[in-house]
Parts: sequence; C-alpha cells; structure tokens
Amino acid sequence: MRILVDYTAAIAQGAGIGRYTRSLVDALLRVDQDDRFTLFSAERPSGARSFPIAPQAHAVTGPLDNRRMTILWHRLRAPLPIEALAGRADVLHAPDFSLPPTLGAQTVVTIHDLTFMTHPECAVPALRAYLNRVVPHAVRRADHIIAVSQRTAADLVELLDVAPKNITVIHLGVDPSVRRVDDAATLAAAEARYGLRRPFALAVGTIEPRKNFARLIEAFSLARSRPGGPAQLVIAGRKGWLYDDVFAAVERLGVSDAVRFLDYIPDGDLPTLYSLASVVAMPSLYEGFGIPVVEAMACGTPVVASSAGSLPEIVGDAGLLAPPEDVDALADALTRVMSDEALRAQLVARGAARVLAFDWDAAARQHVAVYHAVARR
Repeated sequence: MRILVDYTAAIAQGAGIGRYTRSLVDALLRVDQDDRFTLFSAERPSGARSFPIAPQAHAVTGPLDNRRMTILWHRLRAPLPIEALAGRADVLHAPDFSLPPTLGAQTVVTIHDLTFMTHPECAVPALRAYLNRVVPHAVRRADHIIAVSQRTAADLVELLDVAPKNITVIHLGVDPSVRRVDDAATLAAAEARYGLRRPFALAVGTIEPRKNFARLIEAFSLARSRPGGPAQLVIAGRKGWLYDDVFAAVERLGVSDAVRFLDYIPDGDLPTLYSLASVVAMPSLYEGFGIPVVEAMACGTPVVASSAGSLPEIVGDAGLLAPPEDVDALADALTRVMSDEALRAQLVARGAARVLAFDWDAAARQHVAVYHAVARR
C-alpha cells in the first residue's frame, strides 16, 4: 500500500506537533516494512530537522514554502491535489489538523485538541480564525479521524458533531531516546550551560495563555518560601502569543532572580533537564494530550498537572492534579511533591509503570491498522 504522510510539521516545528510527527514517522518506519511511504514537506529540510531515511520511504519537498502552500490550499482552496506534487497514494495522513486537496487517496487527519473552540480566548484572532476555517473542513472531508486522547474524541463528537465510529483514539508514545540521565558529568554540564539551580520545578511548553504559566509563577512564588520548596522555576519553551502576562507576573511578584526562561530546548537535551528537575509541572487550562508529563515519567521525575482537558486521562494515578485556576492548590501540590520523600518515591514508581502504556511502536501499529481499514473502503 502507498501511504503519503504530510511531514511538513516535522520540518517546520521544533516542539508539539512537530515532535509528534517526527516520532510517529520514525516508529512507522520501524514497524511497517511492507507498505511504501512518501513523506511530503512544504518546508525545506535543514541540518537540524531533515527527512528520515529508510528503504521503504522516499521524500518530496514542495515547490512553495509552507506559508504559501497554506495560503494556496487553505485560504484560497486552490484545487491542487497533493498527489500532483508527491505522487499517487492509497492513503494520505495529515497529522496537523488540516487536509490538503486530494485526487483519489483516502484521507486520515489527526486532531490534537479543539482548544480554539473550548478556550477561544487563548488564541490570537488570526490563529483562531484559521483553525475555525480549516479544522471543521478537514473533519468533514476526512475518511477517518485520529484523536490523541479520549478528551479530544469527546470534544469532536460534542462540538463538531462527528460520529464516534469515525474516530480512533491513539495515545502518543514516549520517544525511545527519552530516558533518565544519571551521568554526573552530563548533568553538571547541562546545569551550568542552562543556568539551573537545584532543586527546581520544570515546565516545558510554548509560552502562550493555554499553558497557564502566569498562575504557575504565582504558585511557585508561594511554594519557594516553604520548607523543602523549589529554589527555581525553569520554563523551557519559545514565546508563542499573548505572553505579556507571564513576564508581568515575574516582575509583579519579584521573582525575576528565581524564574529562568530557556527558550526552545533541543530534543536531545530534554531528558537531561527532566532528570535534573525535582518536579515537572503542567498546569495547562487545556491539553489534548500533554507530552511533557509522560516524558517526565520516563525520566523518573514526579509530575504535578492540572485537572483540565486530557491530563487526568494521561497522568492517571502517577501524579498530583490541581484545578488550573487554583493557585493555592497548585502551590500545595508542588510543595508536597518536593518535600515528601515517601510521596515522591510513590509517584516515581507509579510513573514508571504508567509510562509503559505510551509506546510509539504500539501507536504506529495502530496507525497502520487505521490506514489499512480506510484503504479497504
């Protein structure tokens, strides 16, 4: 079978959906030796992010950059099928919310979340307008939808009237390279390179309203003054949008000496950061999945997360949950995890067991099953 994957996000985006697409395709090429894969990207590969190499895969780069292809396909709705650029396919998988025009391929689209509908205030108007245009269109056109969590699947049913039989829930995995780092020299080098001060709480994600970092900073300012509390809060992620409140919170609370912004961290350095952290916090107002919490579990670091969106589904009993709007509850959770050694050990053990459920090879096999089921139609 000929499977065409829109690999653009893997080349264009460092975090989030870019990481999802890279990890998924790597796993597909590991577990599926029988099908043929075409990887199409509107963005040209670079030294940092390039196409994977495998005998059953070949890569195609589009004639226009990602921005122009997005305008052509999703704003102008130009009837230029992706097969005209990438070659014929039996199934097209679009892993980033939107479906390009097709000639004859059956279509699968991944929907990560519907935050632009559940929390419209968290997106700038242009992004919200774009998603309100392309996501319902993709959902209507797709022959099948992959949701990354039960929460996202439920939102698709409720908000976009998708029939449950047209949705398959496939949880993301943890990349095999994400494992606890114990080498003292590696840990010390990263600690010095990034200006870290232990014990610290770590948050990983783009700086934008949905991540709820302003409240996390408030919670940290409370927890740091308590016995056993964190000495530093480290936020690893690029500036996204509507982030002024985050930096204003640092100034307002007088914690600029204790809050460290690291910008984007290369994938290879993340396991070391997780391993250095005393706790990984994800207080998001909403998540479709929440990759950092399962990566933290894989690195043996306790998790504090919000009780919103998919996070209770993903964390299970392997972390402490707090309402995202409740700063005091979040501060209490941070303090408990950092000061209670018995609780820490319990959460680390539960996390080690829980993370086994998030396996990329298993997820890839589920994707292949969807592709074949769709192709048989």
